[in-house]
Amino acid sequence: MANITIKEVSEKNIPIILGLLYELGRPKPQNDSDVDSFRKLVKKYIIDSDKKIHVAMLDDTKIVGMVSMMFLSRLNRDTSEMYIPELVVLEKYHCQGIGKKLVNSCISLAKENHCHRIRLESGNQRKESHQFYKHLGFEQSALSFTMNLD
Repeated sequence: MANITIKEVSEKNIPIILGLLYELGRPKPQNDSDVDSFRKLVKKYIIDSDKKIHVAMLDDTKIVGMVSMMFLSRLNRDTSEMYIPELVVLEKYHCQGIGKKLVNSCISLAKENHCHRIRLESGNQRKESHQFYKHLGFEQSALSFTMNLD
């Protein structure tokens, strides 16, 4: 396996984070205004104390993956839940243990923050991802329903 370290993201990494999100299938900017807006959203995420982004660094020089996390309070718990909205590793680096390292960084952070659970969602079409999460000890515990408003 390559020399991979997990680090908290910095603002200088925003363009790379946006590229990883596009690889995950998130919307791409249609114009310069969109690019600026997306950068501001990531910057806002970085400075929010209830949110974190970790990156997987190859040889301390290249970002090859990322995970975003949110600490959510629940009405029926005294402890937070960690929610993982995005987890992506560049396709070229799949099956090298990088996703596992990113998830393990989430588990460590969740334990440090006394979270009662970690929750994530994975699109129905992402069968390989489902197997990956199950292999790491996640269980399918719910169905997700959405209503698009745009």
